[in-house]
Amino acid sequence: MIRTENLTKRFGAVTAVDGLSFSVEEGELFGLVGPDGAGKTTVMRLLASIMDPTSGTAQVAGKDIVRESEAVKREIGYMSQRFGLYPDLTVMENLEFYADIYGTPRRTQAATIDQLLEFSNLAPFKRRLAGNLSGGMKQKLGLACALIHTPKVLLLDEPTNGVDPVSRRDFWRILYRLLRDKVTIFVSTAYLDEAERFNRVAMLYQGRLIACGRPDALKEMLQGTLFEVRCSDPRGAVRIVRPLLPGDSVGMFGDRIHILTPQPERAQQVLRSVPLTFDSIRTIEPELEDVFVSLLGGDGGDGDGS
Repeated sequence: MIRTENLTKRFGAVTAVDGLSFSVEEGELFGLVGPDGAGKTTVMRLLASIMDPTSGTAQVAGKDIVRESEAVKREIGYMSQRFGLYPDLTVMENLEFYADIYGTPRRTQAATIDQLLEFSNLAPFKRRLAGNLSGGMKQKLGLACALIHTPKVLLLDEPTNGVDPVSRRDFWRILYRLLRDKVTIFVSTAYLDEAERFNRVAMLYQGRLIACGRPDALKEMLQGTLFEVRCSDPRGAVRIVRPLLPGDSVGMFGDRIHILTPQPERAQQVLRSVPLTFDSIRTIEPELEDVFVSLLGGDGGDGDGS
């Protein structure tokens, strides 16, 4: 349902998307994962035919994003990062407006809107102004408006960014229900913990695809032993330990340190030799965040690894 070949987008001297090639199957939940500035939103806008690529090609639902841009827009539902609805209209009025924009037949419009209100749990709030909704409810309304014309492909740009945990959970439940109807869902996110939910994941960094595959297959790429280290000053510990373990991946993950090493005995010796007190050192199974840091050359940075 989505195919890109050497897709590239430049803004002057800046290359936002650099030779991207991947494909997404019908009914697949596919994730585009990367930090802020990786190029995720630019990829979304290219696939939505909002902008043209500098070079390369892409097809969505069998339509070329440049030559058949209007046809692409009829096949997709696109939900941008920012709340793009009308805050001075009610929930119902926003849905009716988007139904008219997409040309939803009048004879089926009311039934479709009622179904989406029930589907998104927004029925009790249909008379509320969109601007007065909570962040999670705004996201669900945005999703309902994107679904008003029953698209084959759903493009969601960081849909859970800044949303509370309960609303995030509800949002994912809605997406899983859509998969039953063979809707192809393409989601971008900076949350690597969410990447575990996808059928396949594409990891993006500085506009380049650095890995693509099933979450379990990506984890199997890591070679070596992974240690989780806890201490009172993880940032300072990273600065001390990293130079002593050249070639190993040493980075912060929240309030913990992760060390990926092919020589676990040597790493343990180094940790015992430094003038630091560690609360715990244990072997753990890798997460996708560890894969991402490892692919970037083993330098997780001194900040949060999320």
